[in-house]
Amino acid sequence: MLNNWVVQRYYIPSGSMENTIMPHDYVLTSKLVPDSIEINRGDIVVFNDSGNWLGEHEQPELGWFQKALIWSGLRPDPGHQQLIKRVIGLPGDTVTCCNASGLIEVNGTEIDEPYLKSGVVPSLAQFSVTVPEDRYWVMGDNRSNSADSRAHQDNPGDGTIPRSDVLGKAVAVVWPFSRIQWLTDYSDVFSSVPAGARVQDHN
Repeated sequence: MLNNWVVQRYYIPSGSMENTIMPHDYVLTSKLVPDSIEINRGDIVVFNDSGNWLGEHEQPELGWFQKALIWSGLRPDPGHQQLIKRVIGLPGDTVTCCNASGLIEVNGTEIDEPYLKSGVVPSLAQFSVTVPEDRYWVMGDNRSNSADSRAHQDNPGDGTIPRSDVLGKAVAVVWPFSRIQWLTDYSDVFSSVPAGARVQDHN
């Protein structure tokens, strides 16, 4: 029951979040996000690929037991591909890359990103986007190997993902044993960033 309502485990096959999350890690997500707990900048989220970022894939055959596990929330639905990225921009935020220092700016405030994979720059692609309402701008920590919001700016939402796609916030690596650790949201990185324009308008 706890797994059904509160947490969910996901297998991570790719290196787009290195070195925070490594290929073949299993992460635990809180399903209280975003319905009960709001998403913040710096959160790592798992979300459905409704924008088809991963392309078409073959639907697996499922037996009654696998279907029961999916229905109960004990395993993800393989018919819905999932991705994992870090939230950089909230609704109303303007995210820009890059300034004269080579850093990303959020609402005009540059951010120093200690979670990036060593030797990786914040972004080689230049962009400036204002995040629409109920959407998020997301990026992988391994920026040179992450087809994230930057790679999908021609899609509806300018590369952002809808709030309704978010399945939960990654809170820990739970396997393999040598990798077990809590995941930080690096909230201090964004502590000086002011609220986005639309957020201010709603206050």
